[in-house]
Amino acid sequence: MRRLVIGITGATGAIYAVRMLQALQDVQDVESHLVISTSGVLNIKHELDIDRHAVQALADHVHSVRDVGATLASGAFRTAGMVIAPCSMRTLAAVAQGLSDNLITRAADVTLKERRRLVLLVRETPFNLAHLRNMTAVTEMGGIVFPPLPAFYHRPRSIEEMVDHTVARVLELFDIAVPGPAWEGT
Repeated sequence: MRRLVIGITGATGAIYAVRMLQALQDVQDVESHLVISTSGVLNIKHELDIDRHAVQALADHVHSVRDVGATLASGAFRTAGMVIAPCSMRTLAAVAQGLSDNLITRAADVTLKERRRLVLLVRETPFNLAHLRNMTAVTEMGGIVFPPLPAFYHRPRSIEEMVDHTVARVLELFDIAVPGPAWEGT
């Protein structure tokens, strides 16, 4: 059983994590571990008009963002890696500087120190120099900065198709295959 950690922070785009959790429910050999920041809870309610309990019900395991003593805070807890979707600029900065002040940033730090895959769906535009430097720092540490930019080559007909394409691409980075549009060449 592979474990994938998913963090939801206070940037716009909570739909990416929700769709990822829904997709993972159909993947038998992946166990999802969810952590939601306080701001992430607010965004879920505002953007999706659902409460955190509905999102938590999609995960196999839920951890409190304040529980820095949770299993996710230890490298001994083996995971395939971690996705932070969406990743706020505050969380990006904390990860870039190694500030483990909550379970999301601690789990990200553990993921990097154990040389596991960390994918950050950063959400902010335009980027300022601090954002770019923090993205560079995370990349230099082995993380993957993955702004959820929509692709149009598959001619999406809805926002859901654009989101599902991004989710499938992110999960591919962990060798997790889920249905979704893919480039088939010209």
